[in-house]
Amino acid sequence: MFDALMVNKDEETGKTHAEVTQIDLDRLPDGDVTVAVEYSTVNYKDGLCIGPGGGLVRKYPHIPGIDFAGTVEASDDDRYKPGDKVVLTGWRVGEAHWGGYSQKARVKADWLVPLPEGLDTRQAMAVGTAGFTAMLSVMALEDHGLVSGNGPVLVTGAAGGVGSVAVAILANLGYEVAGVTGRPDTADYLKSLGVSQIVAREELNETVKRPLEAETWAGCIDAVGGEMLARVLGQMKYGGSVAAVGLAGGAGLPATVIPFLLRGVNLLGIDSVMQPYENRLRAWQRVGKDLPLSKLEDMVVPATLSDLPKLGADILNGQVRGRVVVDVNA
Repeated sequence: MFDALMVNKDEETGKTHAEVTQIDLDRLPDGDVTVAVEYSTVNYKDGLCIGPGGGLVRKYPHIPGIDFAGTVEASDDDRYKPGDKVVLTGWRVGEAHWGGYSQKARVKADWLVPLPEGLDTRQAMAVGTAGFTAMLSVMALEDHGLVSGNGPVLVTGAAGGVGSVAVAILANLGYEVAGVTGRPDTADYLKSLGVSQIVAREELNETVKRPLEAETWAGCIDAVGGEMLARVLGQMKYGGSVAAVGLAGGAGLPATVIPFLLRGVNLLGIDSVMQPYENRLRAWQRVGKDLPLSKLEDMVVPATLSDLPKLGADILNGQVRGRVVVDVNA
């Protein structure tokens, strides 16, 4: 028997309830590899799956946790053997398939990657899907011509999970970083990660009639979407790119095509869930090389399985800063 955070749903009321409970191996879903989970983390999707589901959870009872890192216990796949350290992000684990908020997990071998060199399992979960997505975003911007010295790179939602790691990576690579936040109390935190310019959320969250404003940003990693993304598109420098990773501000995009036609702006969609294996390896290798581990540690908020119901609600309300690392065995 082992501990897991189990979410149940009352079919009459539609309400969900999450609590730590004990289950056995026979209840785990089918898969090639059984992993002794050591650490997980908390993402926005986890908040949805712990609470109302957000349409992500197919059936209950359910174990959330879209990320985990740990040690292989048993494997029917030649790529992994007992004792190997592995990481999982994406593939709808924690949504459609039981996830990492459990001391053991069983998944398909194709969904795993070896623990990146230079990281332990705790650090890998301090990175998690948020940091992996941040690295994919930096890679996409660089692949579309971003180089240091061309001007500031804007990071929206800078104090969140994706934003925090993106800031640290960009600053470490020599970029000038501007961070957007609606929480003035995070200014010192963001500056410690490498932000040189704090931009108040209020400056960018209004729609303007002008389709183009002054060319300001050489690149942008946007976790907000909505009106802010529309505004930022009109402020990009010629040929600049925006990597879109989230929709905390809404799924709509009240923009025009003018920035694309007159300034050659690129809007790059970043998906971390279904990334091909080779690109996953490339991104994780870059994380091990380009993310300063001292800065990573500054982002970490420790947690246990029993903390997750509250943290799930907090992240949905924008009240989680940095990267929560869940020790599932604590």
